[in-house]
Amino acid sequence: MSAEATKRRIVEAGAAIVHAKGFQATGIHEVLEASQVAKGSFYFYFRNKAAFGMALLEYFEGFMTGRMEEFLSDVDYRPVVRLARFFGFFHAMFEDMGYREGCPIGNMAQEMADNHPEFRDKIESILSSAQGLIAGCLREALEAEEVPAGLDPDETAAFILNSWEGAMLRMKAVGGEGPLRNFEQMVFGTILRT
Repeated sequence: MSAEATKRRIVEAGAAIVHAKGFQATGIHEVLEASQVAKGSFYFYFRNKAAFGMALLEYFEGFMTGRMEEFLSDVDYRPVVRLARFFGFFHAMFEDMGYREGCPIGNMAQEMADNHPEFRDKIESILSSAQGLIAGCLREALEAEEVPAGLDPDETAAFILNSWEGAMLRMKAVGGEGPLRNFEQMVFGTILRT
């Protein structure tokens, strides 16, 4: 197996554990065990645990951005429907997970951003990029007259993203879909409704 494939295996195994347990509660030993990589290999691929954390953020970003691009660029659907399908995909994923674990990027923000500027900067970059993709979709919706004429795409995208992150946090607290349903109703039934 190539070095790059081994590194990816470590990141993938670590991502699942960190998503379930949190970054600080995850030990390097358990990640290596889960990835079936020799114990001494971690520092060959990552100079320290913080570098591993940054690799995890890139992995989570790739997954989220991939889904956003997949759904938000699908011209077979109107822009607002694209947004609804994107959030619906994650709603279904959380349902399959028993409404646990939440957003791994949001979880890392809560856990690491206050005390680790490099994590905070990376997380803000990821979320700003996501916000930009949502805003782009809302601009298309404005041009197609699918949303209220006075809607500000950038401000609305920021609100939608912030609300979604909050809904996922609350979903974990209640252990159910209520906060996600509330988010969907407010965004698609009220804010974006023409």
